[in-house]
Amino acid sequence: MIRSYFPKVAVVALLALSVGVLDTFSAAVYEHTVILPNRTETPVSKEEGLLPMNKNIDVLEKAVKLAAKQGAHIIVTPEDGIYGWVFTRESIYPYLEDIPDPGVNWIPCREPWRFGNTPVQQRLSCLAKDNSIYVVANIGDMKPCNASDPQCPPDGRYQYNTDVVFDSQGKLVARYHKGVESTPQKQSRCTTMTWKQRVVSCCYQTR
Repeated sequence: MIRSYFPKVAVVALLALSVGVLDTFSAAVYEHTVILPNRTETPVSKEEGLLPMNKNIDVLEKAVKLAAKQGAHIIVTPEDGIYGWVFTRESIYPYLEDIPDPGVNWIPCREPWRFGNTPVQQRLSCLAKDNSIYVVANIGDMKPCNASDPQCPPDGRYQYNTDVVFDSQGKLVARYHKGVESTPQKQSRCTTMTWKQRVVSCCYQTR
């Protein structure tokens, strides 16, 4: 594994935000040095892809526990903070999971195999549930498609740079596919930039 070239930052910032006249909540915002895969342009197995993601989630786990201990109700984790960046469309595939619509009423920590093999969502759900805190994370989603969809890519799937939210019970309550413009004949162009202003972080998306 290699670490990112960004300066090391490990900060949990707590913010008290007013929601209404009587309601407030504390939010934690966290950033860390991402542990990157050794190879990002060569496809690997699902098992090999999971190794660096678990290492990054290990780092996030400490921040989640600290934030909860300090009274935070929600923690926002960094863009690309679990799988890294500089992938091709093919090489990012082993790092993706099927993220269902939040309306399915799913707690991955309790039902990890309900929507196939979803170890990353399971761990994030358990972090939220075990620490009674909302967790916002950036992961990759994939959705199959076929010839009946004229926009379906040649490899038969859409791939999305995705933000997810798990509530304090570990339930998936939000899924946001970041916006892009593309067709199978046109390379994706990011319309939503990351805070680092790096187009490469979301160029594997296709819609």
